[in-house]
Amino acid sequence: MSRVPQAAIGRPDEATRAASGDAAPGDHGRSGVADQVRTYLVGLLLAALLTAGSFWLSATHLVYGPAVDVALVVFAVAQIGVHLVFFLHLTTAPDHINNALALAFGILVVVLLIGGTLWIMGHMNANMMPTGGTMPTAPMTPGSGMHH
Repeated sequence: MSRVPQAAIGRPDEATRAASGDAAPGDHGRSGVADQVRTYLVGLLLAALLTAGSFWLSATHLVYGPAVDVALVVFAVAQIGVHLVFFLHLTTAPDHINNALALAFGILVVVLLIGGTLWIMGHMNANMMPTGGTMPTAPMTPGSGMHH
């Protein structure tokens, strides 16, 4: 079976997208080594800034106390995005759709496992006997089979 060139069906290939500047940061195509190294260095710089920023944010009083957790989650999600794009090269290119689906399925499994565990633990906690409570027992009789 012969392969139809991407340009012939209206979708530019990776080299054309990279040459036109329409490529995502992690989409190297057939770019040179210098471009790839620059992409990795930009990703490293962003990851280091996000890491240092999260440590700095948690050590200062710049953000209102209860909102620090939310700010750290935002920094963590941004860090995940930087890693996916700059280091794992996950882009929206048609060739990478299987990678995106595998990532989405993995996230779904993790969310279901953690969410289900928390849901079960919450229901178990609600249905357990209160602390310090004792169950009433029948008085022991001499012939009941219980030996002291």
